[in-house]
Amino acid sequence: MEEKKIENEKPNPPESAPSENGRKTERHIRPDLTAVEIHHGRRQGDSFVRIIRADEHLKRIAPGVLRADEAASVAQKGIGHSLARLKAFLVGKPLRSESEKDERLTKIKALAVFSSDAISSSAYATEEILIVLVVAGALGLNYALGVAVAIALLLGVVSFSYRQTVHAYPHGGGAYTVSRENLGTQYGLIAAAALLIDYVLTVAVSVSAGTAALTSAAPQLFPVRVELTVFFVGIITLINLRGVRESASIFALPTYAFIVNLAAIIVIGVARIFLGEAPVELTPNPLPHDLEPITLFLILHAFAAGSVAMTGTEAISNGVPAFKKPESQNAATTLTVMSSILAFFFIGITFLADQYQVVPTETETVISEVARAVMGSGIFYGIFQVATMLILVLAANTSFSGFPRLAYVLARDGFMPHQFSFRGDRLAFSNGIIYLGILAAALIVLFGASTHALIPLYAVGVFISFTLSQAGMVRHWLKAREAGWRKSILFNATGALLTAFVLVVVGSVKFFLGAWMVILLVPILVAVFNLIQRHYRNVAEQLAITPADTALGKPIKQLTLVPIHSINKASLRALAYARTISKNPVVIHLMHDLEEGEEFQEQWKRWANGTDLVILESPYRAFMEPFLAYLDALQKNDPDSYVTIILAESLPAVWWQHLLHNQTALRLKAALLFRHNTAVIDLPYHLRK
Repeated sequence: MEEKKIENEKPNPPESAPSENGRKTERHIRPDLTAVEIHHGRRQGDSFVRIIRADEHLKRIAPGVLRADEAASVAQKGIGHSLARLKAFLVGKPLRSESEKDERLTKIKALAVFSSDAISSSAYATEEILIVLVVAGALGLNYALGVAVAIALLLGVVSFSYRQTVHAYPHGGGAYTVSRENLGTQYGLIAAAALLIDYVLTVAVSVSAGTAALTSAAPQLFPVRVELTVFFVGIITLINLRGVRESASIFALPTYAFIVNLAAIIVIGVARIFLGEAPVELTPNPLPHDLEPITLFLILHAFAAGSVAMTGTEAISNGVPAFKKPESQNAATTLTVMSSILAFFFIGITFLADQYQVVPTETETVISEVARAVMGSGIFYGIFQVATMLILVLAANTSFSGFPRLAYVLARDGFMPHQFSFRGDRLAFSNGIIYLGILAAALIVLFGASTHALIPLYAVGVFISFTLSQAGMVRHWLKAREAGWRKSILFNATGALLTAFVLVVVGSVKFFLGAWMVILLVPILVAVFNLIQRHYRNVAEQLAITPADTALGKPIKQLTLVPIHSINKASLRALAYARTISKNPVVIHLMHDLEEGEEFQEQWKRWANGTDLVILESPYRAFMEPFLAYLDALQKNDPDSYVTIILAESLPAVWWQHLLHNQTALRLKAALLFRHNTAVIDLPYHLRK
């Protein structure tokens, strides 16, 4: 059976080894890198065939099919090998594609990955409410708890609505997917643009808040807060490049440390209040002198500011495929747990801040003041501040899970560059992770790592996606009419109406504070998405084969040119190569002066071997322009022909020696890159040290 395969796969012509003891060996090298040795004996029965695998790192698994192992998938020498070793040290060794199923998350790890953003927002959402209400003095601060309860109720409605989405879209039902399938492509793109913006802002805000927690405990670090924040973003980016499961393991401990510590502070604080005990430590901060009246606009402004607590709620519905089976059930359970924890923390912190009459300041966070009032400034306070800093910094991981996945889906559908669909060595969407880190770092530098400066831009995008997602689910239930659809449509319709109302409030209140930038950027991104998709569609249409394209497989008319500056080993090898692909290659030599040209022609007579020579005289000592002019004239006279240019390039053995050469071949390749009907073949000649 194997002998028949050898014949069918047309091996290269055999190589005959010298006879030994009357025996003769023929060696065939097949394209699938297996060597076939045919040993001929002195008698007919002494002949036998042996098949040898020619490469240990490329395994033949079927006729014409080779599988590369890990060693063949990374550079094995030179600077590429050094970079591969550094990359393996930083992000880990490459994982096989089949390992993706092992990267799925349990509910415990998923809570750390997808919920850290939402849970951590409890660390600054109360502060954003108090910053707005403090302008009305102590009376204004008394409204904080009511605003927090209203936001928590809205969170419950939205979370329950997203449970419907999780079950209806087990393969990932983010706002983009739901809106596009039920409301139309453009609505889906609006939701995607809003989410991408919000993911970037989430990283910038949460990491900046984490740095603020650190500088609250260590004020001497305040002058370098921007550098610290950018450093934290870099660390999170690197961790996420190591893969989903490994990043979940790293982030789980800080997330649960924060949950345990904050839960303890709230329980102890509430108990102390009901027992009538005074705060352990509380520095009264002065209220503003010029007080404003309490108005409906002020309450709505506080509601809009505190609504940042709801960011990150969508992440679980976007990442359902990352859960272990049963995906939908595990995702829905995690969503419920996350919402419950967030509501408890948000209301608990606001209640304690209200009872202790905490006034927000520029140098210390509200959650830090609450912790000191309950625990004092001892070791437990220090542990809590570290846990708060870590959860806030690592809360960006929710965006590092959501942004690359959404970018992948958009790239798959042709609305973002295809590079975003690439999975890196650790099966993570590496390009999305890297771009998110860069964009967030740029925002941090631009806004000076100020949470208060970034917050006005925040939450607008997430409520756009909330509204469109819930409206899309209403349309979904109207079309599907599955069992229990009436109850589901009621929850989703309620969620859509409430989030639409909040969107109007947030957008109007924050518009002049910076939200206008997000509102302006969303349609710009949608236009960019459509341009990208139009380009890909245009490319596909032009490359598509139709019945009329019968001549595509036929030989084409080709002109082969070999530019030669001087006759040497590199140029003669390029000429020999040209003769293998063309019967009549043409050598082009640029002549700067008559004496040099005559000397070249004398040398050429020895090596011409019937090859045509064209000398271009260039009295102005230019090379590129006369050569391109010659190409223009050739293609003008014969526009249907293809021109193949073979470049002889001498490559030094050491990198710095490249600086000693004029890089003519490189400049010529760059000049020819976008010419129609022109192909460039670079034939390097590697020099020894």
